[in-house]
Amino acid sequence: MATMADTKKRRRATSDSDSDSDSDSDPVQFKSKLKPDSTILQTLRTLKSAASTSAASTKPLGLSDLNLSTTCREVSDLPLSSVQSTIESLVLSLAHSILSGNGFSFSVPSRSAANQLYVPELDRIVLKDKSSARPFAAVSSVRKATITTRILQLVHQLCLKSIHVTKRDLFYTDVKLFQDQTQSDAILDDVSCILGCTRSSLNVVAAEKGVVVGRLIFSDNGDMIDCTKMGMGGKAIPPNIDRVGDMQSDALFVLLVEKDAAYMRLAEDRFYNRFPCIIVTAKGQPDVATRLFLRKMKMELKLPVLALVDSDPYGLKILSVYMCGSKNMSYDSANLTTPDIKWLGIRPSDLDKYKIPEQCRLPMTEQDIKTGKDLLEEDFVKKNPGWVEELNLMVKSKQKAEIQALSTFGFQYLTEVYLPLKLQQKDWL
Repeated sequence: MATMADTKKRRRATSDSDSDSDSDSDPVQFKSKLKPDSTILQTLRTLKSAASTSAASTKPLGLSDLNLSTTCREVSDLPLSSVQSTIESLVLSLAHSILSGNGFSFSVPSRSAANQLYVPELDRIVLKDKSSARPFAAVSSVRKATITTRILQLVHQLCLKSIHVTKRDLFYTDVKLFQDQTQSDAILDDVSCILGCTRSSLNVVAAEKGVVVGRLIFSDNGDMIDCTKMGMGGKAIPPNIDRVGDMQSDALFVLLVEKDAAYMRLAEDRFYNRFPCIIVTAKGQPDVATRLFLRKMKMELKLPVLALVDSDPYGLKILSVYMCGSKNMSYDSANLTTPDIKWLGIRPSDLDKYKIPEQCRLPMTEQDIKTGKDLLEEDFVKKNPGWVEELNLMVKSKQKAEIQALSTFGFQYLTEVYLPLKLQQKDWL
């Protein structure tokens, strides 16, 4: 009996040591493929130069260039004085309507899914021109009409005082009426559409969420900020983009990261010093300030943008919001989208390519698979054969993985092996 037990122990020990040596050899195998940093930097310089040339030679298209300005609508940045006068004209027309005995009603552009259109030439989602009436004298819409009037009044006050408030501040001005912040937030977007201006023009901002670190200097309300000297946490992205100006950088690319954990790893390892770059994250779902900031960097610095997201349908959804816009804010997609973001990783094909162990992969839920299949039906995905191939592989394998799965080979594997090798091989879509 003792000998049998010993044999079993020896077998287990041998198989354990085998699996250890396998997992050791994998990272070493990939590390040995790395060329000197100077070679990778040359690849990045070529990428940057191509991005600069393309930005200089192509003029951004608008709805009017495609003869869509009558069938689709878009908002624009308006100065406070214009927002104020537009609100006053609107309220005056409502007062006339009430005095003539017709009550009052708002004509609100519809933001429903049926009123959205993906335009391949613009590579973004835009809002079509369908509107719906929101009368005060109707049981179904009286509450929404009241909230709309209240928010117009509050925005008018902001115009007069020339100050900014957060969406949370706005909600707390009339909690009894709004009941829930999602309601005041949704009607704030309606008000933007009604007035034909961006949400930033209303001087209502979201709380700070996104952060930036790396080779970027910019002025924030007149103060010069050097993002290489902001410690590990980086600089919070200002909620109102009009505070940001005078961007300067010697970076070769922008690295857009989905999650805070991967961002912390890159910031602590000072990845931006080894490969000059600017690292940005919105810590999950992209907020308006981060989307505006990313677009401003891309347009002003003419840098390529590479994205690092989880290998799951939501990672790709987040990437598509940065690139093509969200359906919720399609009315402002011209200001919020950053064209031509390259998908660097983590891609479904990387799971086998980089030999990510089975215990670090997660099974996709039914909801994940449904989201993946829904994405395959979207026009902005169909336009890119590489994305279709990767998504099909994900749905077929029913496996997903987070960026942190790479930590199985060592906590710094992401910054020391995976990303340098990806950049060296120009392995992006």
